[in-house]
Amino acid sequence: MVVGVVISMSAAAGMAVTALGMVLTPGPNMMYLVSRSIGQGRTAGLISLTGTAVGFLVYMTMANIGLAVVFVAVPWLFIGFKAAGAAYLGYLAWQTLRPGGHGLFEPRELQRDSAGRLFRMGLITNLLNPKAAIMYLALIPQFIDPARGHTTAQGFALGGVQITTSLVVNAIIVLAAGAVAALIARRPAWALWQRRITGTLLGAVAVLLAREAPARA
Repeated sequence: MVVGVVISMSAAAGMAVTALGMVLTPGPNMMYLVSRSIGQGRTAGLISLTGTAVGFLVYMTMANIGLAVVFVAVPWLFIGFKAAGAAYLGYLAWQTLRPGGHGLFEPRELQRDSAGRLFRMGLITNLLNPKAAIMYLALIPQFIDPARGHTTAQGFALGGVQITTSLVVNAIIVLAAGAVAALIARRPAWALWQRRITGTLLGAVAVLLAREAPARA
Protein backbone atom coordinates (compact mmCIF):
# COMPACT_ATOMS: atom_id res chain seq x y z
CA MET A 1 0.00 0.00 0.00
CA VAL A 2 1.46 3.35 -1.07
CA VAL A 3 -0.08 5.40 1.73
CA GLY A 4 1.60 4.42 4.97
CA VAL A 5 4.64 2.91 3.23
CA VAL A 6 5.89 5.41 0.65
CA ILE A 7 4.13 8.41 2.21
CA SER A 8 2.57 8.85 5.64
CA MET A 9 -1.16 9.15 6.26
CA SER A 10 -0.68 12.72 7.47
CA ALA A 11 1.20 13.66 4.28
CA ALA A 12 -1.53 12.11 2.12
CA ALA A 13 -4.27 13.90 4.08
CA GLY A 14 -2.42 17.21 3.91
CA MET A 15 -1.91 16.81 0.18
CA ALA A 16 -5.59 15.97 -0.35
CA VAL A 17 -6.76 19.03 1.60
CA THR A 18 -4.31 21.28 -0.28
CA ALA A 19 -5.42 19.85 -3.64
CA LEU A 20 -9.07 20.33 -2.66
CA GLY A 21 -8.48 23.99 -1.85
CA MET A 22 -6.67 24.52 -5.15
CA VAL A 23 -9.29 22.79 -7.32
CA LEU A 24 -12.17 24.69 -5.71
CA THR A 25 -10.51 28.04 -6.43
CA PRO A 26 -11.68 29.26 -9.86
CA GLY A 27 -8.99 29.15 -12.52
CA PRO A 28 -8.41 28.31 -16.20
CA ASN A 29 -9.20 24.60 -15.79
CA MET A 30 -12.52 25.15 -14.03
CA MET A 31 -13.61 27.87 -16.45
CA TYR A 32 -12.82 25.73 -19.51
CA LEU A 33 -14.42 22.56 -18.14
CA VAL A 34 -17.59 24.34 -17.05
CA SER A 35 -17.96 26.28 -20.31
CA ARG A 36 -17.58 23.11 -22.37
CA SER A 37 -19.95 21.13 -20.15
CA ILE A 38 -22.65 23.79 -20.42
CA GLY A 39 -22.12 24.58 -24.10
CA GLN A 40 -21.53 21.08 -25.46
CA GLY A 41 -22.72 18.65 -22.80
CA ARG A 42 -21.31 16.45 -20.07
CA THR A 43 -19.50 14.11 -22.45
CA ALA A 44 -17.53 17.04 -23.87
CA GLY A 45 -16.69 18.17 -20.36
CA LEU A 46 -15.45 14.72 -19.39
CA ILE A 47 -13.31 14.43 -22.54
CA SER A 48 -11.78 17.82 -21.72
CA LEU A 49 -11.18 16.59 -18.18
CA THR A 50 -9.21 13.65 -19.59
CA GLY A 51 -6.87 16.13 -21.27
CA THR A 52 -6.57 18.02 -17.99
CA ALA A 53 -5.59 14.78 -16.23
CA VAL A 54 -2.84 14.11 -18.78
CA GLY A 55 -1.57 17.65 -18.16
CA PHE A 56 -1.24 16.82 -14.46
CA LEU A 57 0.65 13.64 -15.34
CA VAL A 58 3.06 15.68 -17.48
CA TYR A 59 3.67 18.11 -14.63
CA MET A 60 4.12 15.28 -12.13
CA THR A 61 6.65 13.49 -14.35
CA MET A 62 8.62 16.63 -15.18
CA ALA A 63 8.72 17.75 -11.55
CA ASN A 64 10.02 14.37 -10.43
CA ILE A 65 12.73 14.16 -13.09
CA GLY A 66 14.22 17.51 -12.26
CA LEU A 67 12.18 20.45 -13.58
CA ALA A 68 12.11 21.89 -10.07
CA VAL A 69 15.93 21.82 -10.03
CA VAL A 70 15.98 23.82 -13.28
CA PHE A 71 13.70 26.46 -11.80
CA VAL A 72 15.89 26.68 -8.69
CA ALA A 73 19.02 27.07 -10.83
CA VAL A 74 17.36 29.63 -13.13
CA PRO A 75 14.79 31.31 -10.87
CA TRP A 76 13.74 33.93 -13.40
CA LEU A 77 12.11 31.18 -15.48
CA PHE A 78 9.76 30.32 -12.63
CA ILE A 79 9.22 34.00 -11.84
CA GLY A 80 8.39 34.70 -15.48
CA PHE A 81 5.96 31.78 -15.62
CA LYS A 82 4.20 32.97 -12.49
CA ALA A 83 4.07 36.56 -13.74
CA ALA A 84 2.49 35.42 -17.01
CA GLY A 85 0.04 33.27 -15.06
CA ALA A 86 -0.88 36.22 -12.83
CA ALA A 87 -1.54 38.37 -15.90
CA TYR A 88 -3.73 35.67 -17.45
CA LEU A 89 -5.76 35.20 -14.26
CA GLY A 90 -6.13 38.97 -14.03
CA TYR A 91 -7.48 38.98 -17.59
CA LEU A 92 -9.98 36.23 -16.71
CA ALA A 93 -11.05 38.24 -13.64
CA TRP A 94 -11.64 41.35 -15.77
CA GLN A 95 -13.58 39.38 -18.38
CA THR A 96 -15.84 38.11 -15.59
CA LEU A 97 -16.32 41.40 -13.72
CA ARG A 98 -16.54 43.86 -16.61
CA PRO A 99 -19.99 45.13 -17.70
CA GLY A 100 -21.47 42.53 -20.00
CA GLY A 101 -19.09 39.84 -18.78
CA HIS A 102 -20.07 36.21 -18.31
CA GLY A 103 -20.06 34.29 -15.06
CA LEU A 104 -18.68 30.80 -14.60
CA PHE A 105 -22.07 29.06 -14.96
CA GLU A 106 -23.69 31.40 -17.49
CA PRO A 107 -24.47 29.70 -20.83
CA ARG A 108 -22.79 31.08 -23.94
CA GLU A 109 -22.63 30.14 -27.59
CA LEU A 110 -19.60 27.96 -28.34
CA GLN A 111 -18.50 26.23 -31.51
CA ARG A 112 -18.81 22.48 -31.10
CA ASP A 113 -15.35 20.90 -30.94
CA SER A 114 -14.32 17.39 -31.91
CA ALA A 115 -13.28 14.92 -29.23
CA GLY A 116 -9.65 15.33 -30.24
CA ARG A 117 -9.78 19.10 -29.93
CA LEU A 118 -11.58 18.88 -26.58
CA PHE A 119 -8.81 16.63 -25.28
CA ARG A 120 -6.05 18.88 -26.65
CA MET A 121 -7.60 22.04 -25.23
CA GLY A 122 -8.00 20.41 -21.81
CA LEU A 123 -4.33 19.39 -21.95
CA ILE A 124 -3.06 22.79 -23.14
CA THR A 125 -5.22 24.71 -20.66
CA ASN A 126 -3.75 22.73 -17.79
CA LEU A 127 -0.15 22.95 -19.04
CA LEU A 128 -0.53 26.75 -19.13
CA ASN A 129 -2.30 26.83 -15.76
CA PRO A 130 -0.11 28.60 -13.16
CA LYS A 131 -1.98 26.83 -10.35
CA ALA A 132 -0.80 23.45 -11.67
CA ALA A 133 2.80 24.65 -11.86
CA ILE A 134 2.69 26.00 -8.31
CA MET A 135 1.14 22.77 -7.04
CA TYR A 136 3.94 20.56 -8.40
CA LEU A 137 6.91 22.88 -8.09
CA ALA A 138 6.17 24.59 -4.78
CA LEU A 139 3.46 22.82 -2.74
CA ILE A 140 4.00 19.08 -3.23
CA PRO A 141 7.69 19.25 -2.17
CA GLN A 142 6.50 20.56 1.22
CA PHE A 143 4.96 17.13 1.94
CA ILE A 144 8.03 15.06 0.97
CA ASP A 145 9.89 13.63 3.97
CA PRO A 146 13.59 12.98 3.13
CA ALA A 147 13.87 10.81 6.25
CA ARG A 148 11.55 8.22 4.68
CA GLY A 149 13.82 7.94 1.61
CA HIS A 150 12.65 7.30 -1.96
CA THR A 151 11.85 10.97 -2.50
CA THR A 152 11.00 10.39 -6.17
CA ALA A 153 8.48 7.70 -5.23
CA GLN A 154 7.04 10.07 -2.62
CA GLY A 155 6.67 12.74 -5.30
CA PHE A 156 4.75 10.38 -7.57
CA ALA A 157 2.58 9.13 -4.69
CA LEU A 158 1.70 12.66 -3.60
CA GLY A 159 1.04 13.58 -7.22
CA GLY A 160 -1.33 10.63 -7.42
CA VAL A 161 -3.25 11.93 -4.41
CA GLN A 162 -3.47 15.38 -6.02
CA ILE A 163 -4.62 14.04 -9.38
CA THR A 164 -7.24 11.77 -7.80
CA THR A 165 -8.64 14.63 -5.71
CA SER A 166 -8.70 16.99 -8.68
CA LEU A 167 -10.36 14.49 -11.02
CA VAL A 168 -13.10 13.56 -8.55
CA VAL A 169 -13.98 17.18 -7.76
CA ASN A 170 -13.79 18.32 -11.39
CA ALA A 171 -15.92 15.38 -12.54
CA ILE A 172 -18.61 16.41 -10.05
CA ILE A 173 -18.40 20.00 -11.33
CA VAL A 174 -18.67 18.82 -14.95
CA LEU A 175 -21.70 16.63 -14.22
CA ALA A 176 -23.45 19.34 -12.20
CA ALA A 177 -22.58 22.33 -14.41
CA GLY A 178 -25.70 22.12 -16.58
CA ALA A 179 -28.07 21.92 -13.62
CA VAL A 180 -26.32 24.79 -11.84
CA ALA A 181 -26.44 26.91 -15.01
CA ALA A 182 -30.18 26.28 -15.39
CA LEU A 183 -30.78 27.22 -11.75
CA ILE A 184 -28.78 30.44 -12.03
CA ALA A 185 -30.52 31.35 -15.31
CA ARG A 186 -33.83 31.46 -13.44
CA ARG A 187 -32.39 33.78 -10.79
CA PRO A 188 -30.63 36.83 -12.29
CA ALA A 189 -29.50 38.06 -8.88
CA TRP A 190 -27.65 34.77 -8.33
CA ALA A 191 -25.94 35.16 -11.70
CA LEU A 192 -24.72 38.63 -10.73
CA TRP A 193 -23.31 37.49 -7.39
CA GLN A 194 -21.77 34.40 -8.97
CA ARG A 195 -19.91 36.67 -11.42
CA ARG A 196 -18.75 38.92 -8.61
CA ILE A 197 -17.51 36.05 -6.44
CA THR A 198 -15.77 34.24 -9.31
CA GLY A 199 -14.14 37.42 -10.61
CA THR A 200 -13.01 38.47 -7.15
CA LEU A 201 -11.45 35.06 -6.43
CA LEU A 202 -9.65 35.06 -9.79
CA GLY A 203 -8.38 38.58 -9.12
CA ALA A 204 -7.22 37.63 -5.62
CA VAL A 205 -5.20 34.67 -6.93
CA ALA A 206 -3.71 36.91 -9.64
CA VAL A 207 -2.65 39.50 -7.04
CA LEU A 208 -1.10 36.83 -4.80
CA LEU A 209 0.91 35.44 -7.71
CA ALA A 210 1.98 38.92 -8.83
CA ARG A 211 3.12 39.84 -5.31
CA GLU A 212 5.09 36.63 -4.84
CA ALA A 213 6.91 36.79 -8.19
CA PRO A 214 9.06 39.87 -7.33
CA ALA A 215 9.74 38.42 -3.88
CA ARG A 216 11.50 35.46 -5.56
CA ALA A 217 13.66 37.69 -7.73
